[in-house]
Amino acid sequence: MGKFDKVVDVVVVGTGSAAMTAALAVKESGKEPLVLESTDLYGGSSAMSGGGLWVPNNPVMREAGVTDSYEAARTYMDEVIGDVGPASSPERRHAFLTEGPEMVAFLQRLGFRFVYGRGYADYYPEKPGGKAVGRGIEGARWDIRALGPWSAKIRGLIPMPVHTYEVAAMNVSLRTVKGFLTAANVVGVQTIGSRLLGKKLVGLGNSLMGQLLHLALQRDIPIWLDSPMAELIVEDGSVVGVVVDHEGERMRIGARNGVMLAAGGFAHNDEMRQKHHPHPITTAWTSANPGDTGEVLQAGIAAGAALALMDDAWWGPSVLKPDGSAQFLLAERSLPHGFIVDSSGQRFMNESESYVDAGHHQYERNATTPAIPAYLIIDSRHRSRYPFGMALPGMTPKKLLESGFMTKADSLEELAEKMGIDKDGLRRTAGRFAQFAATGVDEDFHRGDSAYDRVYSDPRVKPNPNLGAVSRPPFYAIKIYPGDLGTKGGLLTDEFARVLREDGSVIEGLYAAGNTSASVMGNTYPGPGSTIGPAMTFGYIGGQHAATRSAAERAAQD
Repeated sequence: MGKFDKVVDVVVVGTGSAAMTAALAVKESGKEPLVLESTDLYGGSSAMSGGGLWVPNNPVMREAGVTDSYEAARTYMDEVIGDVGPASSPERRHAFLTEGPEMVAFLQRLGFRFVYGRGYADYYPEKPGGKAVGRGIEGARWDIRALGPWSAKIRGLIPMPVHTYEVAAMNVSLRTVKGFLTAANVVGVQTIGSRLLGKKLVGLGNSLMGQLLHLALQRDIPIWLDSPMAELIVEDGSVVGVVVDHEGERMRIGARNGVMLAAGGFAHNDEMRQKHHPHPITTAWTSANPGDTGEVLQAGIAAGAALALMDDAWWGPSVLKPDGSAQFLLAERSLPHGFIVDSSGQRFMNESESYVDAGHHQYERNATTPAIPAYLIIDSRHRSRYPFGMALPGMTPKKLLESGFMTKADSLEELAEKMGIDKDGLRRTAGRFAQFAATGVDEDFHRGDSAYDRVYSDPRVKPNPNLGAVSRPPFYAIKIYPGDLGTKGGLLTDEFARVLREDGSVIEGLYAAGNTSASVMGNTYPGPGSTIGPAMTFGYIGGQHAATRSAAERAAQD
């Protein structure tokens, strides 16, 4: 190996869920990792997320008495993903399904506390091998004070310690006893009550990344913030280290066993998005963290890596808030008394479907009829009964209307005129939708038929909890864009998370996981946590593999 300012066993680039799981796997294998983060905050997009992991047949499910199996999960993945090429090869699917439960057990042994999200269905639960009860798990509510000064370094701190499976109930807190009691517990007991006891509980991605950071700090794993990787160091075709800018100094860091790239994709890289993604596209619609800018991915490309799935992302209907930032929509588009239309006033999707499917459908529709933006149309019952983002039920702040985020009108015709939607088309759609609400059957897109659709619904609305007529004024329209949680394409990796060249050969010493790598999930999203579950699994696999590389495998680097 060449001359270096510092040498460790494994350099881990990024501080999201894939990166931190990899670092812990390296450390517990008896090797020394070094973690690099390009920004001044820790946790990446994982810290800003719901923090869920989709890992079939995991030990947390089993402890909760929920049965699952490799065979059922493999049947389900094969059914919903299909043949999408080497990113989701049979070998990678097998590795995910066998090592995923081991990754969860590994973190449990270290002290990580998980909870099971019972009732948060797979996204296609009616497909062979699907589960309506769900396979998602997440971090338990956790006191972030355990991090000491590091607690101020977590990206996207969320003040309310809620679990993802509680959000659906809280959205109907004015409608159901369960919803009211859930909201009372989360707001009154877990948030306010814990503060009075001197605790600062967090949930969602804050719990996930806070707990991973705590485990890393307990093991003295060094984490360098404000330390972007400038390039990979390659000798004789093998990756032997990185160049990093740290504390005002450019340093060469040697990696005896390998480099793990787990720093996200290219969500905030406009040039790459314009090149690879369907149009129109912009970095303004993404909910990924600001550090997701593609340079690490480009470093892998420069080292000779093959790419896959670069035209795809973890899409989802999104709105632009008054401050210009993007907000992902889940319950808002799924609850009754609302539907989404294109400029002709026609629906073109099941509004309650998986967000990745919804993103694909919006682009597909836009190819024939202007549908970017599309428009979520809701009536006064939706606005009075359910929250919309941070706007409480029945309370629509003036800034939402004055900024143009929401447009209000006393009739659908007036609303259509204000938004530039075809009046006759919108009127016909509202009439047809009202008929569906009355019968309980969406004859056009089958909204409410799936157990996943009903995760975000109102059980008091009959006969279909997802369908309610849009007929009571005033009416509101909100522009909908094909946003995303991050990009899905990236470096092609094998079942050991090793980065591959176009000819299928391994780039020795280079690993990738998370959104830096092409997803094993292909073009779809099988269940809640289908980004983070595989990210952590392949981070775990790659970390262990790098840490245990034999002397013969490293010979080219010595």
